[in-house]
Amino acid sequence: MNIFLDLFLTFFKIGAFTFGGGYAMLPLMQEEVLAHKWMPLEDVVNFIAVSESTPGPFAINMATYVGSEVGGAFGLAGSIFGSFCATFGVVLPSFIVILIVAKCFERFKNSKVVKGCMTGLKPAVVGLIGSAIISVLLTVFIPNGFSMAVFTDASFYVALATFAICTVMAFKKVHPIIIIVLAAVLGIAAGYVL
Repeated sequence: MNIFLDLFLTFFKIGAFTFGGGYAMLPLMQEEVLAHKWMPLEDVVNFIAVSESTPGPFAINMATYVGSEVGGAFGLAGSIFGSFCATFGVVLPSFIVILIVAKCFERFKNSKVVKGCMTGLKPAVVGLIGSAIISVLLTVFIPNGFSMAVFTDASFYVALATFAICTVMAFKKVHPIIIIVLAAVLGIAAGYVL
């Protein structure tokens, strides 16, 4: 049963030390999941795609999934309890911070120190999100490291074509649901072809 406490504490730490939302949490989440050997990197990257296309906040979806996978070793009840522990752990720090901020907001809203902290956090959040993007791109486009053999693999070109189509569609202001459906169809087709 120590695994459930470990899930809670790990995701509590992720929630407590990450500012900027789910994407900023991604590098720390990847590091912790891999360090605990809860799942391989490929599964983490695959679930990033799944959690983006499912309703709800990204970080909560990831925490729920990891908790379910880890707790699943103890059956259905373990899967549900693992999901609860991880999700509660990632949400609790934000809840506590919001309560404190709401209580103290009027007193500190014009403080130069608070404004300076918020200004300093912005570049850190951008860096964390950039790190997550680079990590996912490297895992998706060149999972076995960079070599000339990458250009002979069909999966590289399928991923590149999917990325190009989604980029064009994003600039053409295509509705996000259409992008999600087309990406799913391309992914399924690529799964059968490759």
